[in-house]
Amino acid sequence: MAVYTQVSDEALAGFLAGYDLGEALAFKGIAEGVENSNYYLETRKGRYILTLFEKRVNAADLPYFIGLKQHLSSKGYPCPEPVMGLDGQALRTLEDRPAVIVTFLDGLSPRRPTAKQCRSLGEGLARMHLALADFKGHRENALGPSSWRRMWDGRGADAEAIQPGLEAEVNACFERINAARAFSANLPRGTIHADLFPDNAFFLGEAFSGAIDFYFACTDALAYDLAVCLNSWAFEEGNATDASRLEYNFSKGSALIAGYQSVRPLEAAEREALPALCLGSAMRFFLTRLSDWSSTPAGALVKPKNPLEYAARLAFHRKIESAEGYGA
Repeated sequence: MAVYTQVSDEALAGFLAGYDLGEALAFKGIAEGVENSNYYLETRKGRYILTLFEKRVNAADLPYFIGLKQHLSSKGYPCPEPVMGLDGQALRTLEDRPAVIVTFLDGLSPRRPTAKQCRSLGEGLARMHLALADFKGHRENALGPSSWRRMWDGRGADAEAIQPGLEAEVNACFERINAARAFSANLPRGTIHADLFPDNAFFLGEAFSGAIDFYFACTDALAYDLAVCLNSWAFEEGNATDASRLEYNFSKGSALIAGYQSVRPLEAAEREALPALCLGSAMRFFLTRLSDWSSTPAGALVKPKNPLEYAARLAFHRKIESAEGYGA
């Protein structure tokens, strides 16, 4: 489960003394997520999420993430709002980890998103981009194209170990990405979520009700965020026992793009770049999963996600020549 740091009763009581929230009535770890330690917290004032930051999150980036959520909340966009302590600060320390309390967001994350939910998600993503258009914060994408070669160097044998021929496939994808030059193109840029997977989006029925987990947010091409969502929302298991057998659901992908464009129409250059952006976003998640898969020791509490799921996406995207291939 995603609780790397245990919080003692004494430490929690001391931490809450710095807020006007009252004593804890309920406190338990949350299994979802793989990057940070998350707890459900209930006090006399309401329900909250307490996050202790671990692993890939750079402590120097935390004011950016907090400011981003404060900005979205001020625009009425549904996301967790950081709770200020008595000293006026949202970022504090608990069990020697940077920590923050945010408001609780109602809704459920879909296990198998429907086409209607995909359309609503697309609308919500576009509304997020518009709400962040005047956000003054800036953060480079630490897991963007400039990092991919570095993550791949020395990993060829690891790729071959999980699927023969995968090293050559990944190298071919790098050639395709470089040839497309989509990531050096003059595409509309802004603040993006960069990790809006189904477990980071909430719904009330078929309607998008909010986004969580902004800790990979950064400044990048807006259409790259759409590509991340196509990778994470529009593929389905073709074979439950074989992670490499995935199928693109054209209806879901088409609905997601249509929902996005109903709020923020894509420019011609974004449409042209979409296949390369989808290939690149698949590369990003394949590489981080491959790294985790290779470095996580046997018997670890947190099970790494299978990189073959994104190897299958890489193979799919290499065959797509235009945005129409995704249902645009």
